[in-house]
Parts: sequence; structure tokens; C-alpha cells
Amino acid sequence: MTHTASATHRVAIEDDHLADGRAVRLQARSGRLQSPTAGLARGFVQANLAILPKGLADDFLRFCQRNPKPCPLLAVSDPGDVRLPGLGEDLDVRTDVPLYRVWKNGELVDEASDVRAHWRDDLVSFAIGCSFSFEEALMAEGIEVRHVAQGVNVPMYRTSIATRAAGPFSGPMVVSMRPLKAVDAIRAIQITSRYPAVHGAPVHIGDPALIGIADLSRPNYGDAVRVGADEIPVFWACGVTPQSVVAASRPEFCITHAPGYMLVTDLENHHLSVI
Repeated sequence: MTHTASATHRVAIEDDHLADGRAVRLQARSGRLQSPTAGLARGFVQANLAILPKGLADDFLRFCQRNPKPCPLLAVSDPGDVRLPGLGEDLDVRTDVPLYRVWKNGELVDEASDVRAHWRDDLVSFAIGCSFSFEEALMAEGIEVRHVAQGVNVPMYRTSIATRAAGPFSGPMVVSMRPLKAVDAIRAIQITSRYPAVHGAPVHIGDPALIGIADLSRPNYGDAVRVGADEIPVFWACGVTPQSVVAASRPEFCITHAPGYMLVTDLENHHLSVI
């Protein structure tokens, strides 16, 4: 198994090479982009990815429909199709994510920058909204997004919040966390509520123990970030939830993105705003 690239060892690529979704995808496809995608291609929607055999696709679709906060669907492919309708003209789900995870029977068996060797003609791809997409709107209001400011991956945590089961799929919700001052937290709720397609408003604010998180300095995925004494942890539902569900439900095969390493699309963030 290859290992996830540390956020502190990002490849150096000029910003103008990553100005839009297609540029990021091409850098990932070539193997040059090996870092988390937060802050890249600002203005363009980023997506979580879950790829499952056709025999499980209907149940997973129902799982997403029953859990729209952590799993807001952006697009679903036809079986065997490496494209995703409406998300990019030049898009290949096998190559265009900087880092993938391959699962068998709920066990992580590989991490790779290209999953063509694992591809099957019965696979169905699900693109799920990502909170990186609403970060542009937060920063436009002068709200600091801590993991972007620190140049690391967003911290993500498994919680005690149960998802609604569908077929074999069930398990705990995963959340992403951003520390904010109280006034910024209030504004962030208002802003992110406009973006239900990328998780919308937070699911919890304040004491992490109330949702089963014992230690903010030890995220289950991503990197810990600084939380100031005058700041409140704010938690959004996260599209890594399917990975906790895969580990709990143990489907025979699944491909996902690695947490924080997203599929960047050609869809513009402002098109997702409901206001």
C-alpha cells in the first residue's frame, strides 16, 4: 500500500496552473499534484467520490438520499462510465483525484494516484458535495479558514451521530471542523446554509464530546489545526462519511478519494447557492 502524502510535503505548483477545475484534474492525472485540494481552483465545486459495484449502487443511492447532510449527491455515473454528467467535459474518475483509496470487504488495501488497474465495467461512481466548496464564500467575508491558512488538510472526525441505514449501508457520521470566533461562527452558519449541495449549515457547534469526539488534537482523518482560547469548534457533516460506512458495512469492493484529496469539477460554486 502506498501512503497518503503529508500536507507538509506538498508539491510546489504555481497557482496559475491550478486556476480552474480542469487544470487541477490534469495535474492530478499527470501525477504532479499529490496534495490535498483545499484552497485550489477557488470558485469551482469540489466533490467527494465513492465508486461501488452496480449490485450495491441502488442501496448506496438510497443511503445518500436518506442522509443528505453528509452525502449530498452531485452526480451519478452509468455503470462502467468513467465520466460524471455535468461535472466536467474532460473528466476521468480513475485518474483525476490526487489520491484514491481502494477497499475490499471493508479493509483499506491500497492508496494510489491512479485506479485504472482496479477499474471494473460494473462500477458506478457517486460524486458527493464537499465543504471545500463553501470555503470560498467564507473567505470572501473575511472569515479565516484555519486549515487553508495553515496549509494543511482539514481535520475530520468520526462521531457518535448515526446515519440512517439503507440496505447494507450504515455507520457513524464523519464531520469536518473549523475553529471560529463566535461572531464568525454566526456568520458562517448564515453563509453555509445557502449551500445545501455541499453540506449546508453545521451539524454541531461547541463541545466536541457531545458528538463523541474525545480529542480535537487527534482527528481520524486529515490534520489537527490550532484552536484559539477565544474560538469555538464548528462541525459540518462531511463527505468522508461513506468511508466510515464502508469500514462498518464491509462491501466487497469500493473505491473512494483519500480524505481531503478531492475531485475538482467545472461546476462553479455560486451555482450551488440557493439564495
